Amino acid sequence: MRVPLSWLREYVDLPATETGRDVQAKLISAGLEVETVEQLGHDLKGPLVVGQVLTIEELEGFKKPIRFCTVDVGQANGTGEPQEIVCGARNFAVGDKVVVVLPGAVLPGNFAIAARKTYGKTSHGMICSGDELGMGDDGSHGIIVLPQETEVGKDAIELLELVDEVLDIAVTANRGDCLSIRGVARETAIAYGLPLRDPALLDVPGPNAFGYPVQVSDPVGCDRFTARTVTGLSPEARSPIWLQRRLQKVGMRPISLAVDVTNYVMMEVGQPLHAYDRTLVQGTIGVRRAAEGEKLVTLDGVERTLHTEDLVITDERGPIGLAGVMGGANTEIADHAESEGTTDVVIEAAHFDAVSIARTARRHKLSSEASKRFERGVDPQASSAAAQRTVDLLTLLAGGTAEAGVTEVIAPSAPHTIAVPADHPDKVAGVVYGRETVVRRLQEIGCDVYGQDELIVTVPSWRPDLGEGNDLAEEVIRLEGYENLPSTLPKPPSGRGLTHRQRLHRRVGRALAGAGYVEAPNYPFVGEQVFDQLGLDADDPARRVVRLTNPLNDEEPALRTSLLPGLLAALRRNDGRGSHDLALFETGLVFLPREEQGVAGQLPVDRRPTAEEIAAIDAVLPEQPRHVAAVLAGAREQAGWWGKGRPADWADAVEAARAVAAEAGAELIVRKGQYGPWHPGRCAELVVVADGTERVVGHAGELHPRVLKALGLPARTSAMELDLDVLEQVGDDTPRAPGISTFPVATQDVALVVDAYVPHADVEAALREGAGELLEAIRLFDVYENAEQLGDGRKSLAYALRFRAGDRTLTVDEASAARDAAVALAGERTGAVLRG
Repeated sequence: MRVPLSWLREYVDLPATETGRDVQAKLISAGLEVETVEQLGHDLKGPLVVGQVLTIEELEGFKKPIRFCTVDVGQANGTGEPQEIVCGARNFAVGDKVVVVLPGAVLPGNFAIAARKTYGKTSHGMICSGDELGMGDDGSHGIIVLPQETEVGKDAIELLELVDEVLDIAVTANRGDCLSIRGVARETAIAYGLPLRDPALLDVPGPNAFGYPVQVSDPVGCDRFTARTVTGLSPEARSPIWLQRRLQKVGMRPISLAVDVTNYVMMEVGQPLHAYDRTLVQGTIGVRRAAEGEKLVTLDGVERTLHTEDLVITDERGPIGLAGVMGGANTEIADHAESEGTTDVVIEAAHFDAVSIARTARRHKLSSEASKRFERGVDPQASSAAAQRTVDLLTLLAGGTAEAGVTEVIAPSAPHTIAVPADHPDKVAGVVYGRETVVRRLQEIGCDVYGQDELIVTVPSWRPDLGEGNDLAEEVIRLEGYENLPSTLPKPPSGRGLTHRQRLHRRVGRALAGAGYVEAPNYPFVGEQVFDQLGLDADDPARRVVRLTNPLNDEEPALRTSLLPGLLAALRRNDGRGSHDLALFETGLVFLPREEQGVAGQLPVDRRPTAEEIAAIDAVLPEQPRHVAAVLAGAREQAGWWGKGRPADWADAVEAARAVAAEAGAELIVRKGQYGPWHPGRCAELVVVADGTERVVGHAGELHPRVLKALGLPARTSAMELDLDVLEQVGDDTPRAPGISTFPVATQDVALVVDAYVPHADVEAALREGAGELLEAIRLFDVYENAEQLGDGRKSLAYALRFRAGDRTLTVDEASAARDAAVALAGERTGAVLRG
């Protein structure tokens, strides 16, 4: 809502020294969001005067039409001689009154005016358009042509009200009253403690039997309809300058007198109005719901197919307007420029159901100034005053006559009252205001208040958003000043900190960050086509997704079952922007639908839900385990004077998984696997033992080339994903101090030849079990394949075994015996033999 300060001063006697910035601060303190204060004409400097065109000479030989004019500007130029001006506009003629800027003036945008030679003539000034003066579009798209009665030589800056301040207010959905000068003036008066001159306080004649006939068939959709008739309007009458300028300042374009007056009163009082050409309305005006399939051409020239929920205005022919949204073209007011302009009008001032208007506007994708007000709440008591104000302006400006007939169709209703304890705002704010302050603040916003300890509050008609005691408490608090509320930090109970799950989450993040990974959180939404790109089988459980009823993005309507789609998209985006050496990770929830679908119940809002109620909600929600994933591409170690560096590969992804498992205190078994997006020869299956049973908790390795091509990823991109919740369940992250032995270590190396398909993890597990308690550590340090020496399909695995006893120095025989036992068990289980 744009509010000119000059218009606001008509209803509130603000101190002359108050600027737009001062008013902005006051209104923000009162809870209104004043985004900007626009300074109109602050960089405008005269002389800018009214002139009359005396002669026009058409200049030939140029690419566009050019006119050489002489203009009478009175004594504004100091000589009284006609001013010679070159102009390219065509919408004025000899005798017209125009706005002339003389040399020495400065127009908006720091455009200095001086005499200059152009098109073979010297132009001493300029004839101005609205855009050049910062006025906006007046509908003419050309030079400003003033009424003939305008005095030549008059200061145009004052005449056109070019210097002003305009407050731009972002009105929230519950404050429809502030979509009017009246509503903002009321808030300003309260903020300054000044009286309000309410523009809706008019003497309005009562309804009688002589008004235009109206029949309301849906009193729920339209609970009030006022109709007034004005006849004998002058078709040539134009909106005066002051009215046009006010409309332009609030962001509306002047159209014609009748339309401008209805728009003006809407902005002033907040009541949307509509004027019908009486000669085009046939019979009784009706209000009803539309029939399915009915057609209506609205004022924007679009034919609309109506819905049975749409509320329409009708006459004997059918719909003539979409109630509360836009009028119909078949009763449109004719422009004053037409040869046969409108002379008789019927004025509609009605109150429509907010929900109905909002649905209609959205259904037809037709948002208008009227619909924006109705769907936020319009004062139903203001309709008769708005109609009277419109009648007064039309009779004043167009010489019309107001007919004595007044039509008012009103559905019975009672004022809304709220019972609230006098100390309720105190309890809500934690501040003692006292009954006197509470009553005073509620009365300032227009409430009638009775009672002592228990207040009975009658809500004013212009505040439909006040529905309960908390709304009244909010009014008291905002008017007393949010900035005056004390800041009190909550005192948490002692002894509570992060949960075990939260601590593990943080440790995992720190471990991966310390290993050079950057955390990249992503939205949990995916499109189902990504599962095809990842190469998942048709029956893969990951394809079963939870779909959103109202997704933010139609291309991503489902919740993720894996972290990889989001991470890989982040990697692709960063690679495309020039960052090629990447290591990203994310910890987050995935969403797995339950086998049996249920419907969640509604939790209470007046008390804390019980444990049973919360458990019932959890039982129908999707399972939401926490996963951790990492992706790598490019160089893992940069090249430099210290060495050649190395690229990231599948082993780095496996090592990231090991680091996560170590933080959880879980023993991770790494063995060859094959799954979805990973390369079948470079994929590790990650397994833990839970309750004596092996359980796959994730995969790591290099992604398949087909996946890289489908997703547009760099070559040799690697990835890892783990179920962090399962690691937490099987792990024991209790800190343990390492045992330090004073006795020396005995090291034995062993090289075993096995079939190429035998996993290293199986060989290592057999060696570890066979070596017994003396084995302190085992490490694979070499893998060798050579068909000539080892045979086809064979490989050599070399391990370093470290033996140590806690109570003695091991002999060579003891260490060798332990090694031989380890080799024997490995041979029994995996077919391994010592390399000769």
